[in-house]
Amino acid sequence: CLDGFCWKLLIIRNLKMGSRSDKEPTENGSHVGAKGQEVSVQAECVPNGDSALPTRLFRRRWAIVFLFSCYSLSNAYQWIQYGIINNVITKFYKVDGFAVDWLSMVYMLAYIPFIFPATWFLDWKGLRFSALMANALNCAGTWIKVASARPDLFWVTMLGQCTSALAQLFILGMPSSLASVWFGAEEVSTACSIGVFGNQLGIAIGFLVPPMLVPNVNDMEELAFHLRTMFYMSAGVATFLFVLVIIVFQEKPEIPPTQSQAQARLSRPEEYSYAASIMRLLGNKHFMLLVVSYGLNVGCFYAISTLLNQMIMQHYPDEEVNAGRIGLTIVIAGMAGSLICGIWLDKTKTYKQTTLIVYILSLVGMLVYAFTLNLGHLWVVFLTAGVLGFFMTGYLPLGFEFAVELTFPESEGTSSGLLNCSAQIFGIIFTIGQAKIIEKWGTFAGNIFLCIFLLIGTIMTGFIKSDLRRQKANQQNEAQPVNVS
Repeated sequence: CLDGFCWKLLIIRNLKMGSRSDKEPTENGSHVGAKGQEVSVQAECVPNGDSALPTRLFRRRWAIVFLFSCYSLSNAYQWIQYGIINNVITKFYKVDGFAVDWLSMVYMLAYIPFIFPATWFLDWKGLRFSALMANALNCAGTWIKVASARPDLFWVTMLGQCTSALAQLFILGMPSSLASVWFGAEEVSTACSIGVFGNQLGIAIGFLVPPMLVPNVNDMEELAFHLRTMFYMSAGVATFLFVLVIIVFQEKPEIPPTQSQAQARLSRPEEYSYAASIMRLLGNKHFMLLVVSYGLNVGCFYAISTLLNQMIMQHYPDEEVNAGRIGLTIVIAGMAGSLICGIWLDKTKTYKQTTLIVYILSLVGMLVYAFTLNLGHLWVVFLTAGVLGFFMTGYLPLGFEFAVELTFPESEGTSSGLLNCSAQIFGIIFTIGQAKIIEKWGTFAGNIFLCIFLLIGTIMTGFIKSDLRRQKANQQNEAQPVNVS
């Protein structure tokens, strides 16, 4: 290999940063970038004396993923804000419970026909364009809902919810893309988990806050005031985040973080066909097994979240606030599960094994929840819901990252989009199906209905081959830290 002096010349030649400040090493061998960020610099020594493309890690990657998590939170909060106070919304707008269920299901329905245009925009226009579209729609949806706090304006609140639902098209597929574009090979799964973390935290807040802000009162004017307060709070947060995204959010780092990303930047020609990429993904049988199994798992989570208020109220009347807290428990436990699974994947790279184990434990958690919901002890429901959430919600980033491994070098946004499309389809089917079963036979039958499909998903996961293509690409050109001091 080259000695230290030659390494320095090689890095300077390849980086071509155009500014001496970019090339000055810090004491630990890192470099200071053009805007003052300390970054890690990597290169590779290969047998024939040539170098791999340089890779760098910028500190601002953490600001980017944190900002994404924040606006994902804002959008996810709106998904469940009506469902968790279903009984209050039905009384205020004088509609039936199924109409209120559609305020949540519209998020799922909107995703299905528009997923391909949305992933095409992510593929061709990039992360910043998708972030701006997501925040513009999210902000517009919240302000439309501000004007809907009257009993005769259910259609306006539905219009606002539909607008916010369109925003999620530019959000749900981004965690794996953002993680791959900005983060190193040893932290990409953790970064994806942080991206998913924001969405889960939004759902958690959606379970907790609406029952506190909108109490079940009989005075319609007072109820309208509480609803209007909730809508104004959502609109204020969404507007602030929109402005922040315009100012802060960047498309991609100047230098790619990994060798696989460096290859992706070079290998995607101008004649790249989005339709051909979709066809290749649809022809990848192991990926398609993951698409269906992912949809079954996440679809069950969507159904449970949407109908949680109705299930709790059936066994524990007048416990709207505790229904929200149980939902919060599910999601908080799932957030912990997501982060732990992400860190575990970064350390072990055991994608297939971890995904299968978490899937099996999701099934076990669902069975325990089904058999204990009607025991009459709320603390038991809190406990079993937490166990269920830890594994079922913790599964979300596992599916994203496993999909990227199975489909590399295809676009991460496209593979994630197909996963989410499957989840929305099954989410609608399971929500409607479970609601009808609960109405006719009770909550136990409705939850066993979901358990059957989780068992099918577990079996399908077992047949997925662990073909880790992204890991192979990184190993072929594995970068070593360069000390140029």
